[in-house]
Amino acid sequence: MTAELALPVPDLSSPATVTRRLAATAARYDREGTFPAEGIRAAHEAGLLTATVGERYGGPALGVADTARILHALGEGDPSVALIAAMSLSIHRRQAVRPHWPEELYGQVVAEAAARPVLLNHVRVEPELGSPARGGLPATVARRTAHGWALNGHKRFATGVEGLDWLLVWATTDEPTPRVGTFVVPGTAPGIEITHRWDHLGLRASGSHDIALRDVEIPAGNVIDLTEHGAAAEQDNRAGAALHLPLAALYLGVARAAQGYVHRFAHERVPANLGHPVARTERFRRVAGEIALRLDSAEQLVFGGARRVDAADGSYTPEHALGARVLADRHATEAVALGLRLLGNPGLSRDNPLERHFRDVQCAPVHAPQEDTALLAIGAAALGTQSERPT
Repeated sequence: MTAELALPVPDLSSPATVTRRLAATAARYDREGTFPAEGIRAAHEAGLLTATVGERYGGPALGVADTARILHALGEGDPSVALIAAMSLSIHRRQAVRPHWPEELYGQVVAEAAARPVLLNHVRVEPELGSPARGGLPATVARRTAHGWALNGHKRFATGVEGLDWLLVWATTDEPTPRVGTFVVPGTAPGIEITHRWDHLGLRASGSHDIALRDVEIPAGNVIDLTEHGAAAEQDNRAGAALHLPLAALYLGVARAAQGYVHRFAHERVPANLGHPVARTERFRRVAGEIALRLDSAEQLVFGGARRVDAADGSYTPEHALGARVLADRHATEAVALGLRLLGNPGLSRDNPLERHFRDVQCAPVHAPQEDTALLAIGAAALGTQSERPT
């Protein structure tokens, strides 16, 4: 099955072009905390929002390594745009690898995406539950109606919700024997209400608002992977580990943007008592070397790991991917902090790009699975105790 219109063809030959387009508006969207519509449109026109759509649906079916390159370029330009795009890319990638959507419904999504930017995102986190990565089941309820389902509940961190075309809502059915699944909700459906505005330190334009679902009605067929109420419905942090490599690349893109600013500052700053650019001082060269070391090594881990995932030869384990992301997140956040300390007061000014990059990169280790959960999985594998419950 293919879309009636051709999907945009992703151009990965010159990622700097889309990076520059996003960077031109990133500061304004960050300052206003508004949905980054221009950046999303630029990503769509470059064919990047649908780059992972499977070949059977008329897409290019790009793999993990190319997805990492895309999110690195978007993250360097505007990480809020990159995070919103990452959600759609991840969903399309899963469908390409293991088709699980109702065919007609997914065909509709792809057809729409050929004509305009179409955004999708899983909406799973809840106020009481927290992140599903730590276990637990949703309190959001899907109730049977004469024509389908009605959803009621509260969700947190619905990234990009003001621009989402489709919300993939994790909920429990009200059946005598409850089941858990993902309910595909149009973003314009009546009953979706923003209950708390996103007012965050970083990624301020990502629009990760809290929402309420009040009798939101959808057709009976808008359901993915209904399973029995139990452990099988919980999030498997190991199974999706490879998809976290592109997410790590996103924040390495932020760190590269910060590095670029530090370099420009070093070449342009000429103190009166020095008589030449600070780039020539031992202090700036040493810190620049430390930043380069951290980012170069992190990118080797992430992009090298992504290529091994695509090779699918079984040599790259989920624990390898989790470990690469942990180290990449550490290196990215530390590299930006080094640059900020090097510049001192100028870097802390609200009109300085480095201040924004520092705020944005703090979001890297927040994504599930967080570092402690990843290290638990890595350690369990190292000790050969994966099947044992922690005590």
